[in-house]
Amino acid sequence: MALTALAQDVRLDIFRLLVAEGRDGVSAGEIARRLRVMPSTLSHHLAHLERGGLAVSRRVHRQVFYAVDVAGVRSLIGFLTEDCCGGRPDLCGMAGRGTCETAERPMTDKVFNVLFLCTGNSCRSIMAESILNRLGQGRFMAYSAGSKPSGNVNPHALALLRHLNYPTGDLRSKDWTEFTEPGAPQMDFVFTVCDNAAGESCPVWPGRPMSAHWGVPDPAEATGTEAEIGYIFHDVYRMLERRIDVFCNLPMAAVDRLTLQKRLDAIGARPQ
Repeated sequence: MALTALAQDVRLDIFRLLVAEGRDGVSAGEIARRLRVMPSTLSHHLAHLERGGLAVSRRVHRQVFYAVDVAGVRSLIGFLTEDCCGGRPDLCGMAGRGTCETAERPMTDKVFNVLFLCTGNSCRSIMAESILNRLGQGRFMAYSAGSKPSGNVNPHALALLRHLNYPTGDLRSKDWTEFTEPGAPQMDFVFTVCDNAAGESCPVWPGRPMSAHWGVPDPAEATGTEAEIGYIFHDVYRMLERRIDVFCNLPMAAVDRLTLQKRLDAIGARPQ
C-alpha cells in the first residue's frame, strides 16, 4: 500500500514536502499553494498517503494539518532493506556507504554536541557558542575553536555578550585539535562561520558529524569609532542568532540525514 501511494508524481512530491516539514506538519491549504494542486485533487492524494501509512492528519480549528507518519516510514524502510546484501552489507563491500546501515535513520532526541569553527576563535565562533548554549539549552551543548586561534577573546565580543547578559567567564580562544584528542566530546555537528573557512583543511572528526558552512563577515576587521565598531559586532551577532534560531527549531528526530543536511546547507545560504 505504501509503495502504491508513492507510485505517483504528485503524491511523491507531497510526501517529500511532509518529510521536510517534520513532525509539526503543514496545512492542506499550504500544501496546495506550494505544489499548485487543486484542493479536490490534493484531498484524493492525501487520502492515499494516509491509507499507505505514510501521513497522518490532525484538525486545528478549521484547518487540517498533515505530517509524515514516522513509524510508517520506518516500517517501509525496514521492509525495503530487510534483505539488503543478505542482511550482511559487509559481504557486498557496502559497509560504510550508508546503503544498509542505520546511519541514515532519523536522529533521536538527545543532547547534541555542536562545534563552531573559525580561524581565530575570538569573535564569531565565540558568539555562536554562546548563542546556541542559550537558545538550545537542554537540547544542544555548544563549543568553539579555531584553526589559528588568537589566544584571546575579542574585547568587543565580550562586551556585547555581557551587555546581553551572557555568562563569559568560561569563554576562551582555543585550537580545534583540542576536540580531536582522546576523551574530548564527540561532535554531532560542526559549523564553520568564517568567510573563508569553507576552503580550509578541517580535521576528520570522529563519529561522522554533520557539517555546514555558515560564513559571516569578521567583525574583528571593523574600523571606525567605538560606536561604529559596536554596531558591526551587533550586526554579526544578529546574523548568527537568526541562523542558530532556525537550527534549534529543526525537527531532528523526524528527518533523515540527507534531508537534515539540505536544511543545514539552506541555513548557511539564508540572506544575511
